[in-house]
Amino acid sequence: MSNYDFDYFVIGGGSGGVRSARIAVGHGAKVAIAEGKDYGGTCVNVGCVPKKLFAYASDFGPAFEDARGYGWSATRPAFDWNILLKNKNEEIKRLNSAYKTLLDNAGVKRFDDYASFINTHTLEVGGEQITAEHILIATGGTPRRPTFKGAEHVIVSDEAFYLKDFPKSVVLQGGGYVAVEFAHIFHGLGAHVTLLYRGPMFLRGFDEDMPPFLAEEMKKQGIDLHFETDIESVSKNDDQFIVNTTTGRKIETGLVFSAIGRDPNIDGLNVKAAGIALTETGQIKINEDYQTNIPHIYAVGDVANQYHLTPVALAEGHVLADRLFNKQKDRSVDYRYVPTAIFSGPPCGTVGLSEQDARAKGLEIEIYKTDFKPMIHTLSGRDERTFMKLIINKADNKVIGCHMVGRDVPEMLQGIAVAMNAGATKADFDRTIGIHPTSAEEFVTMRTPVSN
Repeated sequence: MSNYDFDYFVIGGGSGGVRSARIAVGHGAKVAIAEGKDYGGTCVNVGCVPKKLFAYASDFGPAFEDARGYGWSATRPAFDWNILLKNKNEEIKRLNSAYKTLLDNAGVKRFDDYASFINTHTLEVGGEQITAEHILIATGGTPRRPTFKGAEHVIVSDEAFYLKDFPKSVVLQGGGYVAVEFAHIFHGLGAHVTLLYRGPMFLRGFDEDMPPFLAEEMKKQGIDLHFETDIESVSKNDDQFIVNTTTGRKIETGLVFSAIGRDPNIDGLNVKAAGIALTETGQIKINEDYQTNIPHIYAVGDVANQYHLTPVALAEGHVLADRLFNKQKDRSVDYRYVPTAIFSGPPCGTVGLSEQDARAKGLEIEIYKTDFKPMIHTLSGRDERTFMKLIINKADNKVIGCHMVGRDVPEMLQGIAVAMNAGATKADFDRTIGIHPTSAEEFVTMRTPVSN
């Protein structure tokens, strides 16, 4: 019998925390979870779920235009931001309730409040002291706020999901997932979008062929991209904002949106009381077993790892619970081929090594590339192209990288990720029959390497 109130206490009701709590209680542990805000975490409330709903909404705008080439002559319908917001909010509310129901039905004790450390085994939750044998920190991340003059006039991603009025124009600061995805969202819904990024090209760290290809597609749509440019200050002029840039340009806009990264969400945890070590970037420092420097305190997800992907947090929380309460010490998360998608316009997807990373590892590789106009645009008239790239390890013929920009990418790449995790070779791709006519068949018809 444990001398603690709970065998396992999870701090954070997001995807990773909820999964870990449910799996642990299923193994017979006495489990509790604390969440002071909305269950489901960033992904459900102010992240991937509402963002994807907004991206769907933005895709309808160009689709109405494309339909004319297929014989549809109706005028483009009017867009109502308030209807989208209302329907989105109802769906998020439904998901919040579903998360609570999942926990309750599993037998996890819910504390609908914030938790903070008193010592290594004791937490304060809503004025009550709770002890636990094992503690998991799964509090995720939070948008980083800018510090330039006039930053009080700027929103971050959390506020973007609850805007009272839809802006006619937007200036976006940043060059990662959030900035690129919201450029697509606002543009598709009818706003004029200007994106500023301080570096030479956005989506730093992705395969070097992908970002320039996406940039050209975005420019074709009328999105203004300004690289080597940042915000110096923002001022308000009636109902508009004046953005002063580092290149001397002034931009008048209806909304300024900063997407310059995310920070680990540890404020209020009082980690010092437990002596928990942090990394240089302020994340919870963990080893390969998700342990902090305090062996019975663990961390998973965005608060500790570098992936910032909901499925990674889910996998980590699940594995940890199996290790702790089902004696599955050999359980692990395979990080070699983690697929990810950017819901830009057009969307991007990637799994495995980029060309530059493969070469940096000293691997001898072959590169297969293609770009083409997808079939749907042969009649729509839209000037949009698709890009695909495969990276092959010459030593064993295995596909070690796959990168794509184009329609339906996120749906395609999941299957490619399965194949790569199973060790698929280029020969396996070559002998696979394609589905015709689709863009996806290009992955199994590329025969001639462009470089090695």
